[in-house]
Amino acid sequence: MSVDIDNVTLHLRKMSEDDLDIVYANEVAAYPQHWTMGVLKDCLTSSYLCLVCELEDIIIGHCFMSIAVGEAHILNICIHPDHQGKGLGRIFLRRMFRIARDSQADTMFLEVRVSNLPAIKLYESEGFCELGTRRNYYPANSGKREDALMYAKPLVV
Repeated sequence: MSVDIDNVTLHLRKMSEDDLDIVYANEVAAYPQHWTMGVLKDCLTSSYLCLVCELEDIIIGHCFMSIAVGEAHILNICIHPDHQGKGLGRIFLRRMFRIARDSQADTMFLEVRVSNLPAIKLYESEGFCELGTRRNYYPANSGKREDALMYAKPLVV
């Protein structure tokens, strides 16, 4: 599936095992406390929807999403830092909305670090509502933990 933006085409496709080295490199570039290669491999062999986002045949992003019993849960969505701030993450997120709706989900959930202000701004501008806080949810520097904000968005049109 492809999306055109200002004469730029983003292509989404299912992730394969051959993509994992690039996905991992994007994780490392984007997040100080990134997912491990083992976690990425486990997700790929699970029932999760695992997608990569390509720009001019280069993987610039990825998403892992669980969809079951009317709910979608974005477990991880990432755009390489070199491509952030250009609206590509918003387009990728909106595509996840469509995929979730097409899979009969009526609500989407996600967690985000309290320190990730650009992501919080994006999610709130796309209609996510804060549900609460998960205390000490994410690993942080020096063995500490960071809280996560829980968000939900209705997908019913």
